[in-house]
Amino acid sequence: MLKFGLIGTGGIAQTYAQAFPTSDLCELVAVADVRKDSADAFAEPLGAKAFTDYKELAERSDLEAVIISTPPNSHPEIAEYFMKRGVHVLCEKPLCLTVADAKRMIAAAEENNVTFTMASKFRYVEDVIKAKAMVASGTLGEIIQFENAFTAKVDMSTRWNSDSAVSGGGVLMDNGTHSVDIIRYFLGPITDVIAVEAGGTQGLSVDENVKLMARTKNSVVATVDLTWGINKELPNFISVYGTAGTLHIGWRESKFKLNSSPDWTVFGSGYDKVQAFRSKIENFRDAVRGTDDLLITAEGALASVEVIEAAYRSLNGSKWEPVSRSVAGA
Repeated sequence: MLKFGLIGTGGIAQTYAQAFPTSDLCELVAVADVRKDSADAFAEPLGAKAFTDYKELAERSDLEAVIISTPPNSHPEIAEYFMKRGVHVLCEKPLCLTVADAKRMIAAAEENNVTFTMASKFRYVEDVIKAKAMVASGTLGEIIQFENAFTAKVDMSTRWNSDSAVSGGGVLMDNGTHSVDIIRYFLGPITDVIAVEAGGTQGLSVDENVKLMARTKNSVVATVDLTWGINKELPNFISVYGTAGTLHIGWRESKFKLNSSPDWTVFGSGYDKVQAFRSKIENFRDAVRGTDDLLITAEGALASVEVIEAAYRSLNGSKWEPVSRSVAGA
């Protein structure tokens, strides 16, 4: 049993609250949030200790690992504090605001000999893992097109995500980090990106609707549709088109069809968020114990930050931007 602390009890933390009770391998023993009422309410049903300061949590709790689920501008400071205490760190996405910060966090983890990576939930969805195996096995033939979409109408006007000083950007930074990780998982390193902003309806100071294209080392171009402003009610969030067939990963059902068959084959029941979070913490636990490899490595997390940074350069310049050579091959 790996004992975890959790820093930040906001929206994303609520799924951790559901996932920990379903795991026989991981236990949440302490939480911290600057809002005392929130920390107390979160900790009570889990039998965890509650704190208003992460340093106090570190000093007064018996734990081996910590999950950081605060806004991304705070991630480097909190992560390095725990690393220096020998605590393993699973940090929510976006990992941080800059490539320089990401490199600093990775260096601190190496210096203190702790396990460290970014938490990106879609890598752990069972249907995504099954689909990746099909793509890798050549079931769909040569991949021609890859599509990803995260399109929902969400009021971001009062959330920290719309404050660029805290978030580092808008929907491209937030949901785009998931997209980049998904593309890299299926298709390998990303070499070039182009991003175009499509306007907004909420009057945000950050990007609200973005179209992203990413070219991989294997010359496949992936397209991404990101929006906080339009509820498109799309049934699938990933579609893969190959020379031998097509595959869709949906919110409620996943299926594929080969060109040689008239019928679709259902291979999964879609997106199970709690399952994904349980798998995420258990993979981290196994990596700490040395019984498995991280599904997302620290180097992979750095590559995601590098791609997003290139995408924002493109968003501002309206042209294809290269991903740095040192990270594109990670």
